[in-house]
Amino acid sequence: MLRLLALLLILVTSPALAQQEGSGGASTRVFRRFADQVLKVEVVETSSAAKATIGSGFYVSDRGHVVTNYHVISQLVHAPERYRAEVVDARGETRAVAVLAIDVVHDLAVLRADVRPAKHFALEPVAVSQGDRLFALGHPHDLGLSIVEGTYNGLLEHTLYPKIHFTGSLNPGMSGGPTLAESGHVVGVNVSTAGNQVSFLVPVERAATLVATTLEPGFAPPKRFLAEVGRQVRAYQDVYLADMFGGSTPTVALGGYTLPTKPAPFFKCWADATRRDELPYQVVEHQCSTDDVLYISGGQSSGVVEVEHRVLSSRELGALRFYSLLSGTFASGDEGMYADDEEVTPFRCETRNVTHHALAFRAALCLRRYRKLDGLYDAVLRAAALGGRGKGLVTTLTLSGVSFENAQRVAGRYLERITWRE
Repeated sequence: MLRLLALLLILVTSPALAQQEGSGGASTRVFRRFADQVLKVEVVETSSAAKATIGSGFYVSDRGHVVTNYHVISQLVHAPERYRAEVVDARGETRAVAVLAIDVVHDLAVLRADVRPAKHFALEPVAVSQGDRLFALGHPHDLGLSIVEGTYNGLLEHTLYPKIHFTGSLNPGMSGGPTLAESGHVVGVNVSTAGNQVSFLVPVERAATLVATTLEPGFAPPKRFLAEVGRQVRAYQDVYLADMFGGSTPTVALGGYTLPTKPAPFFKCWADATRRDELPYQVVEHQCSTDDVLYISGGQSSGVVEVEHRVLSSRELGALRFYSLLSGTFASGDEGMYADDEEVTPFRCETRNVTHHALAFRAALCLRRYRKLDGLYDAVLRAAALGGRGKGLVTTLTLSGVSFENAQRVAGRYLERITWRE
């Protein structure tokens, strides 16, 4: 009997078991304390009363203010005559909500329900360190309110504005719900996932700023939220592109060319080469991009900037065959950006011969206009240039959600950064 008691005591007090029990206990405590402040957000198609979108949200004031993601209620923003939004609380009661404010850049929205909730979250700064346990609440796949335990892993490096890396399994329907520290402080707002427990949160500070604007005396929601979406994207791209490809942009040397790379500190760049014995030429590729993407609607994303250089070289091909190879590579590129025809016009391209630094380019600038957001375009610049014998370049700059003026300005600066040094 004494031996059995000793064995049980060892099992109960073992670090692994104690950690597991403590971890599970924390999830239980967080869920019991805060579940009644978390809501299901539904966007309903008015004529059929069918649910079009399911997300999550949470109370942030005693006046019924609710935080969620912009993308959760984007259908209502784009077609307010077709949709309405509702929230369902922990008791199953459904209430209509109105949209008060949106932040497209950070994928946030503030709603308001005609209710005085008994409890709500206070959006306050909270100190967290990498490895701290966090608890995400939301309605995955409309299966009911759930809690997911995960880990805080700091901020993403490759974005202009902060976004939290959460090692936990967020699923569709949890968007807009809160992720909490064990204390109950909101650390971030659930926003997206890349699968395999790689998920992302909007830092609580961004939500607090948006909510604060709605609580100011005399605040009134925009009359047309779709116009507000366009205004925010235009302001964003003005900041994002202000100094891009200016004089301080670093360069990389590839095959005799000096080329722009890493146009801002938050870009990530990588390279590869194709060298196969059966091919009479070689290709070196260099690409740069970020994790910045703006959700506009289910059929359209924006805010993308990408750079791609392809340097071709050959000692075997004669001048005519190499020129044919370079021309074919230049012509075979596509714009590579998906969007519904309802959202954008077809691309229209203008091709010219351009000379910079004694280097002659064949350059095509292709643009398509946003149908619903005035003054915004997607733009693709593709240019080809011959350097020395058997050396050629095809370079592509992709910009989405930019003004016509910025498309022209940035494309010009981009080409000016390209030189031939042999």
